[in-house]
Amino acid sequence: MVSNYSLPSFSLRFIPIWRRNFLVWRKLAGASVLGNVAEPLITLIAFGYGLGSLLSNIDGVPYIAFLASGAICMSIMMASSFEALYSAFSRMHVQKTWDALLNAPLDLDDVVLAEMLWAATKAMFSGIAILLVMFLLGIGLHPQTILVLPLLFLTGMTFASLGLVVNALARGYDFFTYYFTLFNTPMIFLSGIYYPTSNMPQWLQMVANFLPLSAAVNLVRPLILGRWPESWLMNLVVLAIYCVAGFYAATVLTRRRLLK
Repeated sequence: MVSNYSLPSFSLRFIPIWRRNFLVWRKLAGASVLGNVAEPLITLIAFGYGLGSLLSNIDGVPYIAFLASGAICMSIMMASSFEALYSAFSRMHVQKTWDALLNAPLDLDDVVLAEMLWAATKAMFSGIAILLVMFLLGIGLHPQTILVLPLLFLTGMTFASLGLVVNALARGYDFFTYYFTLFNTPMIFLSGIYYPTSNMPQWLQMVANFLPLSAAVNLVRPLILGRWPESWLMNLVVLAIYCVAGFYAATVLTRRRLLK
């Protein structure tokens, strides 16, 4: 019998599970994308033009462009987190979809992998919609912007993996409030979305450097602004570590919960 702590086993059997989630989502795709895009767009308009009228620029960049290039990462984080928490928990615990899937020739590892990749894919739809709005505003019209897409997907995978860790521990929907309040929300204010992290105390900057959202912003923002990221390798490594470690922890904890 495979140990709960064994490395995840990968196979192409995750594809039908991913496809099943996609087909269910497609019925309400418009409302789903709108829901995930509305909040960052409101933030972009309210802060970008409101606060932007008081701030001429940040490091030579118009404030709305500075905000937009960070807000897209925040949107990916929130969209993938919601899918890996509320939607995945519904399929696992409430609707018993996972139980039905496990009656087929599938492993639990296939289900967890499919959920992680689906959450990242769904977040990408929202990210692409925000990117199109940015183009209409004249932001991100640079060749480097094409490299943003794989980075957004990696960001979605990272936060989906972390969300599935919490999903495996949760006993109810209320549990997710702690994750958003104590983890995601502080990260938004520490990761340079609204203002440069250089304005924070030195010790807080050091903390921010090791946050996954900071790593995503440090990679995506320069590309959208037509520049090349500094310390790109370190930021990629930070994202990759969170993604891999999070997925492994999610797999182990989900096995312990469902395969007792």
